[in-house]
Amino acid sequence: MKLKARYHLRSDFKEKILDKLKSMFGPDIEQFFVEKTLEIAEMDECDFILVNGDPIFFMLGEKLYPTLRGAMRFKPKRKRVTVDMGAVKFVSNGADIMCPGIINADTEIQKGDIVIVSDEVHGKPIAIGIALISGEEMMGSKGKAIKSVHYVGDKIWKFGGSETSLNT
Repeated sequence: MKLKARYHLRSDFKEKILDKLKSMFGPDIEQFFVEKTLEIAEMDECDFILVNGDPIFFMLGEKLYPTLRGAMRFKPKRKRVTVDMGAVKFVSNGADIMCPGIINADTEIQKGDIVIVSDEVHGKPIAIGIALISGEEMMGSKGKAIKSVHYVGDKIWKFGGSETSLNT
């Protein structure tokens, strides 16, 4: 990914982003942004929101997603789905998440919500996706539950690593 431009967020855009994030992950997320510098890094494939120089969120079109590293930092309690260890290998390679691999899901998740997928042992985020069904339905026995958008090892993950950090 190539950097096209990098600039500080205007206060009105920062408020819009905070409002979106509060509606997605709850009001607790606002604490994560206290006394932090927010910037946009426009890349050739997607745009990143940098918090103190680190890519914590990315935007595809108008949709805002947390990066996995961002989810590890701000640790949202809402919009989370936990998969069993048998599913981890597949999810970590970009596979969509199927109902049989899900052992727990936030019941407030609605179809179309952005969700964070974590492993059952460590609770670490391994994928970011879009819910194809509600959280209650995810506990079903068959079918696809989540479309994977970002996963461990993809371009967004590699971009956020120490070797490609935008901290200057």
